[in-house]
Amino acid sequence: MIAFVRGTVTQVGADRVVIDVGPMGLSVLCTPATALSLRHGEQVELTTTMVVREDGWTLYGFLDADEREVFEQVQTVSGIGPRIALALLGTLMPDDLRRAVAVGDEARVMSVPGIGRKGAQRLILELKDRLGPPTGTPRTGGTAAAPVSAGWQSDVGAALVSLGWSAREADAAVAAIDPEFVASATAGSTADVGGLLKAALRTLDRS
Repeated sequence: MIAFVRGTVTQVGADRVVIDVGPMGLSVLCTPATALSLRHGEQVELTTTMVVREDGWTLYGFLDADEREVFEQVQTVSGIGPRIALALLGTLMPDDLRRAVAVGDEARVMSVPGIGRKGAQRLILELKDRLGPPTGTPRTGGTAAAPVSAGWQSDVGAALVSLGWSAREADAAVAAIDPEFVASATAGSTADVGGLLKAALRTLDRS
């Protein structure tokens, strides 16, 4: 298995990136949030997993090992393949999924394209004892950040949804905030949610 890829981003699409790893360029499928967090020409390292099927080999990339673990765990549920698993991570962050599974929030799981009520019920039932509790690790761009209090990502995401954006667009906007700004806005005991919301809105304006 290819555990990670490291190289230069040469192409960025809505759901994939191409990474120059030396003698070749690897096409890596990823969530829109991951794609939006990367920039052409930057050096990046993505945690990856390869899905081998009769019709081809597909490489999936993630910002961290936790995303990859959730991606693989979700596929143990009957009827859920890699495409739906990736759509799930494109709609819900790993800890959002853990919370939804823990409390049996079918509506939250059904917000994922391709998952209906029966699929949500099956996913909650089969994953309830597998995903574990929320890790509390924020997801901000291509580098790991220290945990922050107040759950600013959920607050900013909820604010964006209330303003009319979809959950997927909100997650992508949160992930696209400049990591340096995130570091400064979360340096104190309380995150600057207002400033982070404005930064997320600016990423949506650019897109």
